[in-house]
Amino acid sequence: MEIDGTLLTILGIAAGILILSGWVDQIIKGYKTKSLKDISKYLMLFISGGSILWLIYGMVVSDIFIIGTNIAAIFLMMTVLFMKKRYEKATNAN
Repeated sequence: MEIDGTLLTILGIAAGILILSGWVDQIIKGYKTKSLKDISKYLMLFISGGSILWLIYGMVVSDIFIIGTNIAAIFLMMTVLFMKKRYEKATNAN
């Protein structure tokens, strides 16, 4: 099955939006509740590792959608990880 270039571009953009939307929702929820204790460190490590590998792959094949999505994903994961550490430190101090 052959896919038109425009359709493939739309597919890539839609996939990126769906993947990143989950992280944005988690950041908003964490900010409101000041808690990310239910987020596993291992989840963050494995997904970060996968995103870094996808970023390298995107660079090798020169795919701007893969590169952009994974740079954004790494940034969002770093935000969640920073928030998680910050809120855990505040909880342990109390």
